[in-house]
Amino acid sequence: MTNTTSFNQQKSMPDSQEQEIHLRDYIRVLKKRKKTVLTFLVLTFFTVIITTFTTTPYYTAYSQVLIEKNSASGSLENSRSYTPYDPDFLTTQFEIIRSANVAHRVVTTLQLDIKYRHYFLQDNKAGAFTFLGNLKRGVKRFLSGLLSSKTPDETTGNKLDKETLPVTAEPKTDADIIAAIIRGNLAITPIANTKTVFITYSDKNPAMAKVVIDAVVQAYMDEILEMKLARSNYTLQWMTSKATEEGKKLETSELALQKYMRDNDLVTTENKLAVYPEKLAEFSSQLSKAQAEQKEIESLNARIKSAGSNYQNIETIPIFADNKVLQSLREKIFAAEQNIKDLSKKYGQKHPSMMNANSERELLLKEKQFEINRIIEATRNSYELAKSKEENLKQLLAGAKQTMLDVNERFTQYSIMKREVDINRVLYDTLTSNIKKSTVTEQSQEINIWVVQKAERPLFPSKPRKSRNLALGLILGLFGGIGLAFFIEYLDNTIKDGNTLERKFGLTVLGSVEEITEKTEKVETFLLKNPLSPFAESYRLIRSSLLLSSPDRPPRTILITSMSPKEGKTATAANMARILSQNNRKVLIIDCDMRRPRIHSLFAVSNSYGLSNYLTGITEKNLVKHLEGENISIITSGSIPPNPAELLNSSRLKLLIDDMLKIFDFIILDSPPVQSVTDSLTLSQLVDGTLLVTRAGKTTYDMMESGLKKMHEVHTHILGVIINGLHKSQNDSGYYGYDDYYSKIETQNKVDTL
Repeated sequence: MTNTTSFNQQKSMPDSQEQEIHLRDYIRVLKKRKKTVLTFLVLTFFTVIITTFTTTPYYTAYSQVLIEKNSASGSLENSRSYTPYDPDFLTTQFEIIRSANVAHRVVTTLQLDIKYRHYFLQDNKAGAFTFLGNLKRGVKRFLSGLLSSKTPDETTGNKLDKETLPVTAEPKTDADIIAAIIRGNLAITPIANTKTVFITYSDKNPAMAKVVIDAVVQAYMDEILEMKLARSNYTLQWMTSKATEEGKKLETSELALQKYMRDNDLVTTENKLAVYPEKLAEFSSQLSKAQAEQKEIESLNARIKSAGSNYQNIETIPIFADNKVLQSLREKIFAAEQNIKDLSKKYGQKHPSMMNANSERELLLKEKQFEINRIIEATRNSYELAKSKEENLKQLLAGAKQTMLDVNERFTQYSIMKREVDINRVLYDTLTSNIKKSTVTEQSQEINIWVVQKAERPLFPSKPRKSRNLALGLILGLFGGIGLAFFIEYLDNTIKDGNTLERKFGLTVLGSVEEITEKTEKVETFLLKNPLSPFAESYRLIRSSLLLSSPDRPPRTILITSMSPKEGKTATAANMARILSQNNRKVLIIDCDMRRPRIHSLFAVSNSYGLSNYLTGITEKNLVKHLEGENISIITSGSIPPNPAELLNSSRLKLLIDDMLKIFDFIILDSPPVQSVTDSLTLSQLVDGTLLVTRAGKTTYDMMESGLKKMHEVHTHILGVIINGLHKSQNDSGYYGYDDYYSKIETQNKVDTL
């Protein structure tokens, strides 16, 4: 139950909390994968060397050119006008330099398609029948066939288009091909924080590189000038023709306006027209105020009527509540009532003082009622007056509107014609002004181009840069190999060391066994032939850890199993038997792997009769076979039965183990792998503990997790884990510290000290 809890807790632990990765873990990975790193480094470095020394050298000529906008190109009035920032200006100029027009100018100027045709096109002719040339043409034909594949209807449509529109794709001329080559070898590099750029051209011939770069700069300057002149000429022609047309329109519209004004007597109407809108707006504003006032008084009058003769409700209306006279009367009435209340405490109702006080209050109440009636009557009069005022304003507004409509009927057409005259005059004046400016500035340059540094003939090739390429190849190969090593290590999900295994599953790693590199040696006999080797010492360490694995007494019955086949389970059982048999201890090996038994072949004994025969009820005297010269005895598996799991689950096996414990000090059971069958899970209930055998680089953590889950479900007592097949570079410092100590003293001492 304790093992199950530990396993579940360890499984639920996040990977980020397992343990910090140390530098020595990276070094261990690099040592383990050093062949991968070196192989990648060598391949990369030699690839770079071959590519560098077989590449045709190219020479690069460059010219430094200043490119800026001319801020005074479009204005004579302000020659120092501010030039706004244009982030796309230089990028646009770069594209013009790299344009096909500039390249064609270079070809035409230098006659590259005539005098130097062989220089640019010799590679194409020479490679016309090479393998790469044929391959390129085949790929192009294949892609063009895919792109031009159409349905029958589409094919018919294409034929009709060709008949009606005879436009065909013309083949590229030599000038086009050479221009494309020049554009491909041309590069532009801006210089930071300046308006200058480097225009570079690379070629196999240094003289050709210089000639071409000079021609490119000149062609760029000519292209800019031609673009300016072409645009100016077109603009000037367009504006001249447009100005003539607009002048005629202006003259026609002005004559039509004068005739309309004379026919409709509109000479003075324009000045008077502004008065009517003002009156109309004033009457409209007064009417709105009168209507609002009338609505307000009407609402107040309605509230007074709804209150009726209840003066208390009337006094709650704001106009009565806020009236200064009523407020004063209410205060006096309140004071009179207080006086009456005070006098009533001293005198009776018939007392003269009380009678005077009551009469005074009655007088005040009558005054308040009179004031309220007065306000009510004033409100009614105000309402009637507001209605009369509203009617008068409506009549004035209607009269103003009628007068305004009469004037507008004549002025509307006048405004339309006047607007047309103004528009025509503005267009005509603008065109005339622009024509004058364009005539003066048509020869000015909008862009200043100045050659700061002329091109020189390059003396050394610019590429390939051998030193840089070799250094980059070395660095790329080294870091690429390291990255590949860590990537492979990341993908490797197999057991690599004991520390990770203990940390991940909470198991005890009893020890690790190195891989035997000698092909002539066998793992099951290497221990006898080399008793003082690190291989033998590893088993001694495992034996010491195994004997101390139980707090009360060392385990005497031990089950040895693995997660999958070919992990060294049977060889480990044989070597553990030999290491435990030292110091005159008797060890019995029982081969419980009835499916693929191997113990009898390792020790070269007969397997005609064994455990399977005994468990089926057949008893013979020679069940236990003793090895001559060793304290080891063997019970082989016997004949392979059809139902091994049922035989191993019988009570006879338990009785056999109990009887053998009376004779032997240790009993080792070799069982099938856990992942294959359930035999090991059954046998684990009959022994003191189970020893798991894994193989570095083969047993995965997923296999371990699945197998351990099965073993914990049946409460298997796991004594520990043995890791087989480790190389020297993979040995954990926690399990190895002796290095070649025993190999040094092997010639001095042949006796096992344990």
